[in-house]
Amino acid sequence: MTLDRAAGLAETARALAAGEVTSRVLVERTLARIEATQSSINAFRIVRADAALAEAEAADRELAAGARKPLLGVPVAVKDDMDVAGEPTAFGCCGEFPPVAEDGEAVRRLRAAGAVIVGKTNTCEFGQWPFTEGPAFGATRNPWSTDHTPGGSSGGSAAAVAAGLVPAALGSDGAGSVRIPAAWTHLVGIKPQRGRVSTWPRGESFQGITVNGTLARTVADAALLLDAASGNHAQDPHQPPAVDVSRAVGRDPGRLRVALSLKPPFTAVPARLLPEVRTRVVELAEKLAASGHTVEEADPPYGQIGLTFVPRATAGIAERVDEAPFPALLDRRTRDAARLGRLLGGAPLRAARRAETVLHRRIGAFFTSYDVVLAPTTAAPPPRIGALLELSGFATDRAMIAACPYAWPWNVLGWPGVNVPAGFTADGLPVGAQLLGPANSEPLLVQVAAQLEAELRWSEKWPEPPVTARSAAA
Repeated sequence: MTLDRAAGLAETARALAAGEVTSRVLVERTLARIEATQSSINAFRIVRADAALAEAEAADRELAAGARKPLLGVPVAVKDDMDVAGEPTAFGCCGEFPPVAEDGEAVRRLRAAGAVIVGKTNTCEFGQWPFTEGPAFGATRNPWSTDHTPGGSSGGSAAAVAAGLVPAALGSDGAGSVRIPAAWTHLVGIKPQRGRVSTWPRGESFQGITVNGTLARTVADAALLLDAASGNHAQDPHQPPAVDVSRAVGRDPGRLRVALSLKPPFTAVPARLLPEVRTRVVELAEKLAASGHTVEEADPPYGQIGLTFVPRATAGIAERVDEAPFPALLDRRTRDAARLGRLLGGAPLRAARRAETVLHRRIGAFFTSYDVVLAPTTAAPPPRIGALLELSGFATDRAMIAACPYAWPWNVLGWPGVNVPAGFTADGLPVGAQLLGPANSEPLLVQVAAQLEAELRWSEKWPEPPVTARSAAA
């Protein structure tokens, strides 16, 4: 049997366990696909060719000895804000960074599940923007249209999965950075409950708004990677109760009350849902209604939630800038955000952190009337490469909010959300919708996502023409 690029995470793991293919062969093919697309897609900052092949051979020995682990021998990728022992963690920045000594907790858990880490994917500087471009590595491009961004900040991971280079990848989400690129590359993207996937060696990332999540072509694969990466370091400040997300896939969620939320949360600059995106999201709502769910338009009581986001986000950037080995090489917008973060890092930050309890109570009450929120993931399709790269800080914020006003409130709350593909614009650009729930609701969200997937079969659609070379396609 020959696995091609369409084989997902679960199918690849099954074939390895059955002896139908070796990890060495799979990793060789993966590395060939990456090499064939670096000039066109540029998904990876670091490719661990020699190390990955050695890890694949070790996995093959384990498989031959009868060992069975959830991802034994399966090649995956992680975003370049995660520590991989022996590799630098540049997080989108310019300069030469020293290799780190130890895996981060999420990577350690992936290895414990048997995964082979083939490389680290591109991300914009400190993950601040919904595009993946910068002087440190160039532009990462969308496999569906290489003139457009795959989104950000987990754009490298999204591009790698959408192009079929790896079956799944880890990303991180601080204001939609898993869900936005998932929407713009036709993927499933799970932003889990805060603490579900450890961000250690940082107990909290960006003052608790950033979590690690998963990107894959199917709900089952995204859930499988999430379960493999889930768990905590002993010193993690957030340790939610364990959930088995994979077991929820395919289970009937019952008849739910779904709030269709089309109004963007309040922001300081205008944001408007483009009609073409609205149509795609409403069509998903109609699919849910046809499946027996009660769907009605209703918006969570967000209030002035943005006032709590800005101090946390900018204080987190200030922390990263203070640690940066080459601050003079940082983007001017990064330095400006860090200055604001230092100004807001005292009383405003403490007030923002305290407000989370009030927001939990107020928005949590919304879930006494509704089980799930369905909202657009973005207000617009992906912008063109370079459209935001050279803007001023204020102009970048305006453009970012206009395109992506929907995702960030769930980062303040720390609750889970799942992007699902919603279809395409008339120009063939992917857009998505997000399913949002209260604390620890990942199982329910993936049940609903899988129900949509069973009907829409979005994983069968691939970018055309194929972005991998013919010699690497098998």
